[in-house]
Formats: sequence, C-alpha cells, structure tokens
Amino acid sequence: MTVQFQVAHSSIVKGAGVVAGGPFNCSQADVMRAVASCSCTGEPSVPCAVTETSADVPSLVADAQDMASKGLIDPPENLAGQRILTVSGAKDTLVPPAIAEQLSAFYGAMGVPAANLEPVSLANAGHTMPTRNFGISCSKESEPYIGKCEYDAAGEILNWIYGSLTPPGPKPAGKFIQVDQRAYIPGEDAGLFNWSTGLDNSAWVYVPDSCAKGEKCRVHVALHGCKQGQSYLPLTPPPGGGLYNGTTFVKNTGYDRWADNNNLVILYPQAVSIPFKNPNGCWDWWGYTGDDYATKEGVQIRTLRAMVDALAAGAK
Repeated sequence: MTVQFQVAHSSIVKGAGVVAGGPFNCSQADVMRAVASCSCTGEPSVPCAVTETSADVPSLVADAQDMASKGLIDPPENLAGQRILTVSGAKDTLVPPAIAEQLSAFYGAMGVPAANLEPVSLANAGHTMPTRNFGISCSKESEPYIGKCEYDAAGEILNWIYGSLTPPGPKPAGKFIQVDQRAYIPGEDAGLFNWSTGLDNSAWVYVPDSCAKGEKCRVHVALHGCKQGQSYLPLTPPPGGGLYNGTTFVKNTGYDRWADNNNLVILYPQAVSIPFKNPNGCWDWWGYTGDDYATKEGVQIRTLRAMVDALAAGAK
C-alpha cells in the first residue's frame, strides 16, 4: 500500500520507505499471483513461484503508464523527484529479496535516479519491521513482525526522505490521538462498515507539541503490514500484553520519537481483517476491495488521501 499510494498520488508525496514490499500493482488484481509470484505468502497451499523476474516489471511499468494516461494515477514523472528507501531482510521467506530487487527495478524503469534510491538489505532479518531494540528476534517470522535488528528503520526512512533530522529524545513527548477513520471513507462506501472496505473504525495520529501549538509541520503516513493492525488477534499475546495488537505497531516502531524534534505529524491508518477475503488484516494489494484498488479510485487510497488532506488543512 505504501507503493500504491506513493504512485497513485505522486504529485503530493516527497518520498517513501518500503519495508518488505514489492512493485506497484504487482498482483494485477490476481490473488494467486499475489501469493505465489509477488510473495511466498500462499505456502504451503500455494507453492512459491518467486524468481528474479516473477513480478514481470516491464508489464507493471506498462500498466502504470496506461493508468496514468487515463488519469487513474498521477503522472509517473513525479517519481523522479522523490527519495525512496527500501528495506529487505536477507532471510525473509514471505517477501523474498528477489521481490525487493524487482521493486528497485520498477523504480528505475519509472525514472527514479539511482542517487534517490537507497536499497537496504539486512543480513540477519526475516520478514519484519526492523527496530533498534523492540520486538522479537530479528530473524524470527511471526506476529507482530517487529524485530530487534539493531537497525532503526523508522529513523533511517525519515532521514532519507526529509534530510538530516534532529536526533530523537529518549521517549515521545507529544500525544497519540485516536481518530474516527470512518469519517474519511468515501460516501458511497461509508455505511458498509469494514466488510467491503477493509478499513478499521479508527486510526491514530501522533502530534508533537510544536505542531499542536501551531508550528508548520509535515505529514508522514506510517502504514502497518499484514497481521500488524490494532484489531488483529494474534495467536500469542503481543509484547505489550492484551489479546489484540492494539497500539503495538503505532507506539513501538519509532516514528513518534523522531517526529517530536522535526515537526512531523505521523498518521497511522488502520486496516482490519475480513473473514475469507482478508483474514490477516492486510492493506489491499491484490484487489479484495475491487479492481481499482491500486488507483486513485480505490476505496482505501481515497480514504488515505482524505485523511492526509484533513491533516494538511489543520484538522484536530
């Protein structure tokens, strides 16, 4: 979803940090392609078919250009001005390194200069959101997929996108605010709860004191991965206790501490599980909300854009 929003609304995006992700529209609205050719998340039921070319980058580039010609995404030329950092685990068995390499190939084919693209491979990391010291073992692949890797992914992403930032303090000094996410779902889908949209009822925003007092601030969107949403029920209790993930991702991935001294408002939207269609609470990257999932017309992308616009307009 990070890549989808970035490409769909490239005119308003400064850059992106992609952790264990693949190229734009990799699934092409085909769930079998999503879990076999763009990832290995279908195993053991669906054998992994990931290769160095399984994403078929030339087709994805052609599809993106076609979408742009129809106004379904912003002009791809905007990507050339963005700064992008990708993070891949060398031991990732769910989204193998070959997919991350094809993500870089996609960016290159879309005109992103090599100087603006920073691919990072962590030798000891599995499928995880790397932190300096929070979570499970870096190489372990299980909920909540946050690993102690001695690598501050959030900090590296923010510094790459926005330039050299002021180092964070020892703990967050701003406020976490829970907001009504339903208010931003497009009108025609707003009354359908989450069975069709895959969107949770609420989201989180971290607001530094400086931003709350009226200083000019930037908006950074931090999207969780599969099985990381607040309403996901893991097989074993999350590190902070309780039954559901709750704010495990929101409060422990490190974005908040960097936000305080750098005038960054962090938006943490929330996806939710849908039985049979999306049991792991993933953002839609294979079309469970409709064939327009990767475009500006997709319900999730429209909702994210409405939330970003509201924050940019000073919503409280």
